[in-house]
Amino acid sequence: MDTNTKKMVALTFDDGPSETTLEVLDILEKYEVKATFFLIGELITEKTIPIMKRELELGCEIQNHSFTHSDMTKLSAEEIREEIKKTSDAIYNAVGVEPKFFRPPYILTNDVMFENIDLNFIVGLGCNDWIAEASAQERTQLLLDNVKDGTMVLLHDFYGNVNTLQALPAMIEGLKEQGYTFVTVEELFRANGVNPEQRGKMWTNIYE
Repeated sequence: MDTNTKKMVALTFDDGPSETTLEVLDILEKYEVKATFFLIGELITEKTIPIMKRELELGCEIQNHSFTHSDMTKLSAEEIREEIKKTSDAIYNAVGVEPKFFRPPYILTNDVMFENIDLNFIVGLGCNDWIAEASAQERTQLLLDNVKDGTMVLLHDFYGNVNTLQALPAMIEGLKEQGYTFVTVEELFRANGVNPEQRGKMWTNIYE
């Protein structure tokens, strides 16, 4: 891949796996696009493991979004470590993948989290897809007006989130029109030679 001429973007989805994830995957498959899914550990069950397997079959990536989606700034160091370990263990036991990246619930962090979580912290460009009042067009325009080469886009595939489903096709089409190539989070760092392992760093764009 010629990284000098191709602009790259990484679509990411929080709060699955859920039945809504299946609809997201249908859209990604239709457009031949891959993404990265940050999973809530307690949602990993016998029912949702097939969803995770399909994510991997489509070339997508699976990462850590805590076990209970709690405000982790209110947890002890031991509780924080347990949230991360239980989620990473659940992912590994389900599909054999070891997460390297973490998105903090509610994007809330403190020093105790940075000291006790040995994963790379990802934020991402939010598109208001958790706000019911925002229209699909507004969400899409927010993305297209603010995306840059190297951006990770923050979306949500929690159960029943039609907001993402309504906007995602236009988002993908708009990004393609702007010349973006879709990669996973790990691929975004690796293809551009950027080391994500920087203590205390919260990544939204690999160049910032």
